[in-house]
Amino acid sequence: MRIDLHTHTTASDGTDTPAELVVAARRAGLDVLAVTDHDTTAGWADAIAARPIGLTLVTGVEFSCVHHAADGRRISMHLLGYLFDPDHPALHAELERLRAGRLHRGRLMVANLVAGGYPITWEQVQAFADGGSVGRPHIGRALIKAGAVIDLTAAFRGPLSGRGPYYVRKPDTPVFDALRIIDQAGGTSVFAHPLAHRRGPVVDDSVVVELAAAGLTGIEVDHPDHDEADRAHAATLARELDLIPTGSSDYHGTNKTVRLGENLTTPDAYERLVAVATARRPIAG
Repeated sequence: MRIDLHTHTTASDGTDTPAELVVAARRAGLDVLAVTDHDTTAGWADAIAARPIGLTLVTGVEFSCVHHAADGRRISMHLLGYLFDPDHPALHAELERLRAGRLHRGRLMVANLVAGGYPITWEQVQAFADGGSVGRPHIGRALIKAGAVIDLTAAFRGPLSGRGPYYVRKPDTPVFDALRIIDQAGGTSVFAHPLAHRRGPVVDDSVVVELAAAGLTGIEVDHPDHDEADRAHAATLARELDLIPTGSSDYHGTNKTVRLGENLTTPDAYERLVAVATARRPIAG
């Protein structure tokens, strides 16, 4: 059984529509696929409607989180929530807050870029987002179309850099709050790419220990942004803390070079993960 538990669609910052994603997943030989767009469930309905026979679909979200370290650092984190009740009041309210914050942040970044001489418009960015949750890749695609950068890599290293003058920080959820909300909504949780150092600072192992004690279900071990040492370290944390180890592609369509199924979750880990959720079940048949 081939299982990929971390993918994105045009509902956030992927380039495949939800319908295209589920069809591509089956063509890629996947048996189980999780749709985990950033801070939104907007792609669920279309993915479910287009699900090919033979593909089991897991509904989820990748929550934008933050942890404030003891030394004052603000460390970005991502938490994957699966099979929760999307209508749970606290969870629904938090997703709405994050979506509104992403929209406001996108407007501010575009305004900063325009003031800096970049020939893009908010309308162009909205067109690329196509009703989905606005993110930097949509602004990057507008920059590419304007001829300001050659590709998304150049956009993120240049005008969209988190260290640059045009950057605006998006609203995030304190990670322990996100964990509590997912649990209250009957879901199951996985710490996404915990050792992706090239994305920025990562939390110490002590934070993972605290998260495990607070109810974290799993930890992403096999991920494109983890090298062999990172994978070994994450696997050790999983064993020592009794966290379920997962593997996934973090597929974004043409916005990244990774392929569907590039990393996989074992059937045993998948069954353990699903068993924790109380609100929803995977959609099969």
